[in-house]
Amino acid sequence: MTNKSNHTAAFRRYIRLQRGLSPNTQDAYLRDVDKLRAWSGDRDMLSLQLKDLQEFSASLHDMGIASSTHARILCGVRAFYKFLAMDGWVEQDPAELLESPIQDKHLPEVLSTQEVDMLEASIDLSKWEGHRNRAIIEVLFSCGLRVSELVNLTFSQVYEDEGFLRIWGKGSKERLVPISGKAIKELHLWYDDRCHMKIKSGEEDYVFLNRRGAHLTRTMILIMIKQQAAMAGIKKTISPHTLRHSFATALLEGGASLRAIQAMLGHERIGTTEIYTHIDMSTLRQEIEQHHPRNLKTVHSS
Repeated sequence: MTNKSNHTAAFRRYIRLQRGLSPNTQDAYLRDVDKLRAWSGDRDMLSLQLKDLQEFSASLHDMGIASSTHARILCGVRAFYKFLAMDGWVEQDPAELLESPIQDKHLPEVLSTQEVDMLEASIDLSKWEGHRNRAIIEVLFSCGLRVSELVNLTFSQVYEDEGFLRIWGKGSKERLVPISGKAIKELHLWYDDRCHMKIKSGEEDYVFLNRRGAHLTRTMILIMIKQQAAMAGIKKTISPHTLRHSFATALLEGGASLRAIQAMLGHERIGTTEIYTHIDMSTLRQEIEQHHPRNLKTVHSS
């Protein structure tokens, strides 16, 4: 019988070395495969057919998993079996015709520029991390970075004179992102505090550090932004990714093309960027409903 660990180890090497996926995506794919393995029990994963994978998918639905999470798990399973077929572990890819669940049209939460200003104004600058947190929020909003890109941002990626950041996104793909003068100003205020810190060996090139002199984690930034939103009186449920959505929406409302937004966000497919047209259209619909004469209620009946 084929050793179960052999094909999983081969898949792990493939997604790390050949696909060049980010560590977070690698971990997610491996967790997806583990979920399928746990569901399949004693059955050999190499013997599973399409009907088995459809039953696995149905079990995810029965567990009440959100359709977006459900679809992401199946994405990992498809990648696994595509690799197995390509590498000769199975004769045919049983996941080739495996369908994803129909996902709800859920528009991401966004902040207006005024709300971002409220978020930044709520920060206590008398605390050691005050200027750092303002710089983090401003860079996320001004540059539309993923939180993973921000925590790994180094000084060698910041080109102040030219006015851009050199970012390595998903799949180690490089892109250049303009950085605003306001974001650079906030960075310099943080640098004034940073230069007095004791920095751990090997962490010197990271732009953003915690109080122990090591680079930040995604969770730290998530907690900070949620706390600041509460302090600013913002009722929306937000995360670091909300600032990325807000960046893209602000660009679209300002007249930027979808292709330009796609390039700055580092989206591989234009379809991923098109969600922002839905956000813009929902805003436009609200404006029409509130201001168009056919939608205004008459004060006096005729």
